Amino acid sequence: MLTSADFQAEQNYHINKGRFLNGLMYGQGIICGMGVFSLDDQSILIESGAAIDGSGRDVIIDSSAVKKLSAIEGFDSLTGNVARLKVRFKEQDVHSVYSVNHKEDDREYEYNRISEGYELFLQDKGDLDIDLGFDTEFLARETVFKSENYSGELMMPAIVCKGRTVKIVLEIKKIGEEDVSLTCRGILETPVFVTAEGEHEIEIGAEDVKLAAGGVLRKEYWVKVEDTPAIESELILRSGTATAFEDGNAINTAAHFSIRVKLSEASPLELVSREIGKTNLEMMGAVLPDDSIPLADITLVRTSNSYIIEGIVEDQVKHYVMTPAQELMRNDYLSYYVKPVELMKKAQDVTRKESGPSGRQRNEFSNIATGTLEIPLGRNAREGDIRYSGEIAHGLGQGNVYVDIGYSFVSDDPGMGANQKSTIYGNPDLFSYSTQRLADVETAVKVLNEKGSFVVAARLLRPVEYLVLTFRWVAIRFPSGDDMELTEDYYDKSISVDTPTVIMGTKESHFFGVRYNNMKAASVTYELTAPGSGEISSDGIYTAPSKEGVYEIRIYCTDMPVICTYAYAIVRKKMIDDNTPDAAGNVSAGEDSAG
Repeated sequence: MLTSADFQAEQNYHINKGRFLNGLMYGQGIICGMGVFSLDDQSILIESGAAIDGSGRDVIIDSSAVKKLSAIEGFDSLTGNVARLKVRFKEQDVHSVYSVNHKEDDREYEYNRISEGYELFLQDKGDLDIDLGFDTEFLARETVFKSENYSGELMMPAIVCKGRTVKIVLEIKKIGEEDVSLTCRGILETPVFVTAEGEHEIEIGAEDVKLAAGGVLRKEYWVKVEDTPAIESELILRSGTATAFEDGNAINTAAHFSIRVKLSEASPLELVSREIGKTNLEMMGAVLPDDSIPLADITLVRTSNSYIIEGIVEDQVKHYVMTPAQELMRNDYLSYYVKPVELMKKAQDVTRKESGPSGRQRNEFSNIATGTLEIPLGRNAREGDIRYSGEIAHGLGQGNVYVDIGYSFVSDDPGMGANQKSTIYGNPDLFSYSTQRLADVETAVKVLNEKGSFVVAARLLRPVEYLVLTFRWVAIRFPSGDDMELTEDYYDKSISVDTPTVIMGTKESHFFGVRYNNMKAASVTYELTAPGSGEISSDGIYTAPSKEGVYEIRIYCTDMPVICTYAYAIVRKKMIDDNTPDAAGNVSAGEDSAG
């Protein structure tokens, strides 16, 4: 025999099943309507509409309602000047009937219906900045900087699609109350990611950012993933390039980090669907549902005994339901991959810039390198003294290299009415005048063929007043006999390194990007020329060893090994009091290709 408990169980089953499917298929948010408008200084209008709360229950405002703000629940508890208006599901017992089976102590009447309705209430906006969601493994994140007022985090998908675009985001959050502006910048090295300009590095940052407490600024950077055989790669923050200032005062930044990402043959839709599908019921159940629906933020001007509605903001407050429920998350994740095709067209046929990221002029002749060097004399230099330069890497690699040097100085030019820089190859004393005596020195160059470097010696022929002698050097590499036979096939084709010489700390990483001169992009191979020189990945990410020194990396076209160049890493240990490590930069202008 069926009893009232059986009917209640049957009702509860269908009700709970419907709410479960509501939450799973549609999610939480507004389906339609529920607009909020100010009628006067103290009253608001809430339009009719429908929503679904965090428990899958239908929240229905069946007709528009006018409310005085002070009559809404929670108004008396407000302490700030910005209140958030929310709506929640409310049940009310109705239809009082006589209870036939009541006992002496029971109520004589009971309700036999439940009316589903809604309830409006107010909360301080400052009490709402709590993220109740759960973290997924979809995004890889690293902190760029953090202080008491601002934090900056870099994020991108942990798995990317070969041959597709992907979005990298710098998210800046205001976490403190102090009214300060922020300026930040840094350089990302992107070994398998190419920008619209064809570069393998991105300058990230923001200028004079000023946010209110809880505010968020997102800077987006789009790159294209190269179609490479590799299955993983890294995004590297170049050592020492990250800086951040609050009102001109430096704050702590990351000296160096790398974000490791996997490279997949799958499409973006497959990756996103797989990530969403991994969310199981236990993960969903671990998150406490928010059973209220935010409608608007209301700004108030308050006095001791009254208030005035200054403004109503709905943007970024309301959350609308899309069907099915996963569509919103799917679109959010797909935004990291999908970009209008026309915006990436210029990356397809891009020509490499003739200047590197540091402004160093690129050499049109692959077997010629040039640069400057200084030889310190000290205060007690005398006639006949010999001074030496340090060992200088010319960047042309091992082999037969000729190096010549010229004395570099600055002189007055009456015709131009300004100073001009000149270089004398040979004996500087032949160009000395009564008004300007140049250094009279005898020089020699020792070329270390097996190391790809050289040392300069200078002997003083008469006393000088200078503390430092400055020279310009030119290095020319002569091809070997085997290379001469291949000169015609590879004439005018070469590769060069974006930054041929870098200074870095032990165990730090740096990406050696390659530029192609008068040739199409080709597969290149990286190799270390000596054991114990660290590690180099197939996509050009060099990791320094724990020992200080100068280490050489050979880079050549896989199918044309004669086309090659060399890069050099100067590795030194960071001092304890070094707050900002030295940035990777040019030391010599060496770049090479066997042609």
